[in-house]
Amino acid sequence: MSSTKDLTMNSKEPQSSVETDLLIIGAGPAGASLACFLARYGLKGIMISSAPGTAETPRAHITNMAALECLRDIGLWEQCEKLGHGGQYMMHYRWCESMSGEEYARNWSWGNGDRRGDYKVVSPCKVIDLPQTELEPILVREATGRGFNVRFDTELLEFEVKEEGKIRCVVQDRVSKVQYTITTKYLFGADGGRSLVAQRLGLPFTVLPGGGLAFNILVKADLADLMQHRQGNLHWNMRLKKDYPFMCVGRMVKPWHEWLFVVLPKGPDAPNPERTFEEWKALVEDVIDDETVDVEVLGVSKWMINETSADVISKGNVFCLGDAIHRHPPTNGLGSNTCIQDSFNLAWKINLVLEGLASPSLLDTFNTERQPIGAHLVKTSNETLRKHILVWQALGVMPPGTSESERLAGINLLKENSEEGKKARKVLKERVADMQHETHALGLEMGHLYQSRAIYTVDESGPFVPGPREKEDPILYYEPCTYPGRRLPHVWLNTPIPGKLISTLDVAGKGKFCLFTGIGGENWKVAARNVSDRLGVEIKAVSIGTGQNWEDCYLSWEEKRGVEEDGCVLVRPDLFVAWRSERCGRDEKDCTGKLERVMWKVLHLECGNFF
Repeated sequence: MSSTKDLTMNSKEPQSSVETDLLIIGAGPAGASLACFLARYGLKGIMISSAPGTAETPRAHITNMAALECLRDIGLWEQCEKLGHGGQYMMHYRWCESMSGEEYARNWSWGNGDRRGDYKVVSPCKVIDLPQTELEPILVREATGRGFNVRFDTELLEFEVKEEGKIRCVVQDRVSKVQYTITTKYLFGADGGRSLVAQRLGLPFTVLPGGGLAFNILVKADLADLMQHRQGNLHWNMRLKKDYPFMCVGRMVKPWHEWLFVVLPKGPDAPNPERTFEEWKALVEDVIDDETVDVEVLGVSKWMINETSADVISKGNVFCLGDAIHRHPPTNGLGSNTCIQDSFNLAWKINLVLEGLASPSLLDTFNTERQPIGAHLVKTSNETLRKHILVWQALGVMPPGTSESERLAGINLLKENSEEGKKARKVLKERVADMQHETHALGLEMGHLYQSRAIYTVDESGPFVPGPREKEDPILYYEPCTYPGRRLPHVWLNTPIPGKLISTLDVAGKGKFCLFTGIGGENWKVAARNVSDRLGVEIKAVSIGTGQNWEDCYLSWEEKRGVEEDGCVLVRPDLFVAWRSERCGRDEKDCTGKLERVMWKVLHLECGNFF
């Protein structure tokens, strides 16, 4: 990992007053990814963080395909893949007595086993375990390399929106204690679960009772021998012979010698007191349960299990994103992934508004599109944690204070040749199978539907209808389609003279709108050029089909495009479908007029006089 000094070489000494267009508070996954996406448009700004540098502890780690597609769009997928771990390192999710002890159940996870095909077909990326300690330096290095000014050890003290609309922020260098002001057009609060920006902005939150206090214990411990037949990145340890008031899950950080042991209370009211390093070490040694393994505690941190989401995530030119607006347990592994997608959704809109190519009201759709997703994430991740309790109960985990014989009764019953034992095994099987809604929640990860005024559905015959599998279980399954508001389906394409395959996601994006058509759709390509010239917003136009720009070599685009060959699909810079047309218009003029009307609606140009 690069040092903070390496990452912030373009930072300047604090001045008494600084002006910028863009100020980001927080340099975690939300803030740093936003800086990257904005910088890719050539935009300059400042990002401050009260931390002394990038993350020192692993924190978030599961990085899904939806988030990685955003990073792929700015050329960071290969770096992430190189530093992350996938495949065999993430293949299982286990329930066991201890890290070295008896195993009670396991699930395939994160695109392995019988769901491998479902995952492979919907994205050019794959799920990886990329700790925050590795992700943040990638993002900060990219942002600074493209001209964003990053200032660590700098905290926001207060801000106010001036009459002319600009935002005056008072910040302090935490080392020198020097205070100065930064005046900005746009302020972004990516300052985590205790967000000062969200607080001072007065955002309303839905706050439900939390699940108590949890601890992360980062350790060095070589478990390579133990993992030979226990490969997986999450291991729930029951320790039924111990009257622990908590559960402990072992999480792989670096195979197989660095681990994070997460200690969660068995319920919101169960005690989970702080301990000394020596006590934490003893606890981890007990959970590993192998005297030959040396354990070194590297650090301990604590966090609250929250169920909190913002009902509104922006006001005026102040936007909050990431953990500032959705606070939840790490179940389902969606935290940093949602942060990155918040940023990707917002960046292209900010760019077009700053360029004067879209109405400022376009920025309102950040709230409309992303707030429901954050609220759903908070609800679902907490429901998943409660489902874990049902598995623990089926395995004999009892409330604190019960006897050892009572705690062992459940696991012993599972081994009995009796009707009661058969029923217990059936219950355990059903509850473990239900945990696929965490480990293989492809629909939850990918199946977003944006509904806003930046999506044009006037030409649709009816509301969105999911495919049969997704309709059956929208958490487990995702069936790609081009209905406006859904993400652009990934399809592998090739050139007429075969070369390297390219994804539709790589053809589109890169800060541009993209219009896909096919044989007979030449008028749409002309329309894209005409409308691009008139509005000053680039619309890349490509044709897919036999003898076209790109060959549909596996005939997958024909299956997923949702329109006729001569129809078209318009994709936004964030790789979501903005609009589609079943057929081609009568002539170039007809197609140009239609596309221009759509773009005016998507960019909210009817809300002001821009030309």
